[in-house]
Amino acid sequence: MRTLSLRLGSAALAATAFLAGCGGMPTPGVQRQLMLVANDEKQSWTDAGAVVLAPHGRDSLQVLDIGTDPLAPKVVGTLALDNTIAGPPTNLAITADERLALVANSLNVVEENGVRKQVPDNRLFVIDLAATPPKLIDTLTIGRQPSGLSINKAGTLALVANRADNAVSVLRIAGQKVTLIDTVAMGESVAHVRFTPDGRRALAAKFPSHKIALLDVDGEKVTYNKVDLAAGLWPYNVDVTPDGKLALTADNGNSGASDGQVDTVSVIDLEATPPRVIDKVVVGDGPEGLAVSPTGKLAVAVILRGSNSSKSAYFYNRNGSVVALKIDGKKVTRSNEVVVRGLPEGAVFSADGKYLYVGNFIDQDITILRVDGDTIVHTGKSFGLAGHPAAMRGRVTH
Repeated sequence: MRTLSLRLGSAALAATAFLAGCGGMPTPGVQRQLMLVANDEKQSWTDAGAVVLAPHGRDSLQVLDIGTDPLAPKVVGTLALDNTIAGPPTNLAITADERLALVANSLNVVEENGVRKQVPDNRLFVIDLAATPPKLIDTLTIGRQPSGLSINKAGTLALVANRADNAVSVLRIAGQKVTLIDTVAMGESVAHVRFTPDGRRALAAKFPSHKIALLDVDGEKVTYNKVDLAAGLWPYNVDVTPDGKLALTADNGNSGASDGQVDTVSVIDLEATPPRVIDKVVVGDGPEGLAVSPTGKLAVAVILRGSNSSKSAYFYNRNGSVVALKIDGKKVTRSNEVVVRGLPEGAVFSADGKYLYVGNFIDQDITILRVDGDTIVHTGKSFGLAGHPAAMRGRVTH
């Protein structure tokens, strides 16, 4: 769905770090846990499913505390930063110590001869989360259309998938200083890249060829040795279990959009030599968001279900859903499915794995779900946002 969407790039917005902040220090004795929500205010859809682009200037990044009270997130700060629904909802990340965040902006909306269109951006924002309120401290120029990214558990290295450059940017993190140190050519567009928990390997989703590329990581040197795994159609997103034994992919199925046909989550055995796809689990029409619980026992795939398609389409549904996947060793099985709201995108587990937060783009809110054994259930709670949530991410837990 997000293939042709766009994020807006305004130097003025990037320079204006703080828009509004509320809250202060966490309550003594209560563990704060941060979550980022990137809101895109430029894109919407007609009843016929056609994309409508609005002028830039209203996007935002919200920093929420979901640890103090899991059922009532608290806004820690809001920054005026460009963002977009184009690409997987993983274009942002928080270091494990919650002191730094990276946010990529993949596309900008520009106007030529009275017509708005989307063009690739090349900016990565660096956010100081230790400041009260959080603030923008740097803006880096990296590759074109930076999209899915990840930070290693040590907080020393980051990888960013640049879709328009067919490459992955390698970034050194030293305290609050983030530096572009290398670019790895991938030969085709990559949507997302994800470190393994030990930081020695990364997986990159090669969207057009339906493959997952394996990257070797040795210190700050990242190498692509042309080892690819055959995933399902249009892999958009990838995550790894905390023990590093399995990886899962969200195989979007229709180049970023729903089409009424079922799609899959591919299961990759990372312990095998060489690693390989060992199963594909049918989850529904248009999986986009994907997250593995910090417990390693559950994962979720966020399903579009045609919720931004033409209302006359046979596969249109007002609301999307979340499918729970039970992880038992190397076996991954579908558990249950919960309907959320319109066009769900990002999904974030709480650090203890007891709660799941799902951003609903159309409805401008977060659905709060609870993990009950091998299933997910509604809590009856939701949280309204300052805009339309295009992406969400919690801190690195594995």
